[in-house]
Amino acid sequence: MLADLEELVTCESYSADHAAVARSARVVADQGSRLLGGARPRLLDIAGVTHVQWTFGTPRVLLLGHHDTVWPVGSLRTHPWSVEDGIARGPGVFDMKAGLVQMFHALAGLPSLDGVCVLVTGDEEVGSDTSRALVEDVARGCAATLVLEPSAPGGALKTSRKGVSLYDITVHGRAAHSGLEPEKGVNAATELAHQILALDGLAAAVAADTGPGTTVTPTVMSAGTAANTVPALARVDVDVRVPTAAAQDAVDRLLRSLSPRLPDARLRIGGGPNRPPLDPAASRELFALAQRTAGELGLGPLSRAAVGGASDGNYTAGAGCPTLDGLGAVGDGAHADHEHVVVATMPERARLLARLVGALR
Repeated sequence: MLADLEELVTCESYSADHAAVARSARVVADQGSRLLGGARPRLLDIAGVTHVQWTFGTPRVLLLGHHDTVWPVGSLRTHPWSVEDGIARGPGVFDMKAGLVQMFHALAGLPSLDGVCVLVTGDEEVGSDTSRALVEDVARGCAATLVLEPSAPGGALKTSRKGVSLYDITVHGRAAHSGLEPEKGVNAATELAHQILALDGLAAAVAADTGPGTTVTPTVMSAGTAANTVPALARVDVDVRVPTAAAQDAVDRLLRSLSPRLPDARLRIGGGPNRPPLDPAASRELFALAQRTAGELGLGPLSRAAVGGASDGNYTAGAGCPTLDGLGAVGDGAHADHEHVVVATMPERARLLARLVGALR
């Protein structure tokens, strides 16, 4: 398993580098084929992004993962692959290449793969724009989706995820010389500041209406073109996380009702809901099955967690397919310098997954 993990981690697969993602897809395809009895997958190029899919018979169980990472090509120079004191490190090792290795080894131990679909997408980290329809279409025909995203702290499975909405707010003002005649301009940066303060109260308004748990976070901002010019244009990206579909709708309604504070300023609101929430009800029966299975295997009690991060499991649950997430690696540090996997847990998680797939087919 460690040799296979090294093979995947050392093939860098930054989401924005489609050539790197294509190379990674071929490595994933070759590794999977070797472990799945020589079965070759479909390599699906959708708008330049490469996804990998195996289908065995009529699928009842979808095993879902991604092979793209947030780490730019060249990150191996500063975050090299290593295994020391039972800890594996490297870019993407936790999120989520160890999960892919565990999945392939789990399936390799089954006497038959009939009824299984394996889908490894190439753009999950950037919103799954090219793979969402594929994920949802497969999920609608299945009785269960098992997601190989990394576990929550302590190995907990993820039985609830917040939904995600992504917005961009653009302010149009009017340029003017900031020394000679600033009064003739409409300062887009000032208007943007008003809008950011308005966003600060939006989450509280949603909480009063739909309950707690919503966050509205301004992230990337820009304004202006020169130090001596009143900014004519400013923009901000906004990351929204919601616990329920009602909260997602409420945020969308309130955010689109924002209006300019400065005379002659104009707003353009772009974006919208990206991933629906993964409701706990979508995971309840599958988690109970996983608990029983872990007990039978002597793996100890399983815990569960609700998390703010989203995955493609949000899409499968939204499509009506029961979904259990976080079945991948045990470790920590997704997207961070300390990203790592606890090696000893990899075969344990593979055994758990194999038994779950066998029970669900």
